[in-house]
Amino acid sequence: MTTTDRRATPSRGLVLGCGGTLGAAWTIGALHSLQEALRWDPRDADILVGTSAGAEVAAMLGSGIGVRDLLAAQLGSEDSRPELARHFATPPRGVPPRPAALLGSPRLARRALGGALPALTGLSGLLPRGRGDATWLAAAADFLAPDGKWVAHPATWLVATDLDTGRRTPFGHPDIPPVALRDALRASWAVPGWFPPVRIGGRRYADGGISSPTSADLLVPCGLDEVYVVAPMSSLTPGRRSGLGRAEAVLRRVMTRILSAECAALSAAGTRVIRIEPTAADLAAMGGNFMEPRRRPAVLETSLRTTRATVRDRLTEPVPSPRPRTGA
Repeated sequence: MTTTDRRATPSRGLVLGCGGTLGAAWTIGALHSLQEALRWDPRDADILVGTSAGAEVAAMLGSGIGVRDLLAAQLGSEDSRPELARHFATPPRGVPPRPAALLGSPRLARRALGGALPALTGLSGLLPRGRGDATWLAAAADFLAPDGKWVAHPATWLVATDLDTGRRTPFGHPDIPPVALRDALRASWAVPGWFPPVRIGGRRYADGGISSPTSADLLVPCGLDEVYVVAPMSSLTPGRRSGLGRAEAVLRRVMTRILSAECAALSAAGTRVIRIEPTAADLAAMGGNFMEPRRRPAVLETSLRTTRATVRDRLTEPVPSPRPRTGA
C-alpha cells in the first residue's frame, strides 16, 4: 500500500497487554480516554490482540461490548449490564492458593538455559503449577460466546504460550486451528504459579505474558496504518517504587524493553505506533501486586485521570513520514 492508496479512515490495530486484575481496570480507563480523544470506537479496530487480562478485555470488545458498558460495570453503576458487573465484582483473590509441588515446565526452563527462549519465559517454567480456579473467567467466556463459539469480531487474537515449547499462540488467528473462547481465554490468563495450564489440542498453554507483555509485533506483517498499544505492565516513566513495588519494577523493566523492541519493529514496517502506559501515579495506585482486587477502584479512578493526558500527548507527537510498503 502506498500513501496514495490509503483509506480516508486509517487501518487500525488495537493491542491490549497483560496486567492481572488491576491491569484490566487500568486498561478500561485507558480505552475510555482513547475513545473520547479519537472519537473512535475501539470495537472498530481492524485487528484486536489481547494477552492475559488484555485478552479478557479484547474478547469483550470482540463480542460487541462497548467501552462505556465496560466502564459502567467496572464502576458498579446501577445501569451496568448485570453479567459484566458480576464478573468484575468477583475477580481472583489477591494471593494464589497453595500451588502443586510440581514445577510448571522444566523443559521450558532448559530451553531458556540453552538460549532458545528468553529468560522471562524460562523462569516462568520454574514456577510451581498453580491451582487457582478460573471458573469466573470461563463463565464470562460462555456469556460472550456460548456453545464453544468465538466472538463476532473476525480478527480477535488472544495470545497464550505453549508451556513446553515457549511458542506464542494467537488463538483466533487464521493460521491457528479454531478453539472455544472459554479455552483460549483461560489459557491466555493462566498465570504460572497461580492458575493451572490449559490443555488444548493435546498441548498445554499458559499466560501469553510470559512471552511478551503485548505481542504487538504479531501485527508487523499486517500492513496497518496505526497500532494503539495499551500496556499495563510496561512504563517509560515508572518513578520511584517502594516495598513489593521494587520487585514488580524488575519485571516491569524487562517487559518495557520487550515492548520497545516490538514497537520499533512496527515502526520500521511503516506503522504508526501509539503507546499508552502507566505513569508513576498509576503505579502508586497499583502497588506491587497486580492481582490485589481491593485496589481496583483506585486504579480505575487514577487511570481515567492520567490516561486522558497520556493519550493527548501521544496523539500530538509528530507523525513520522510513512514508508512505502512492499507486497501490497
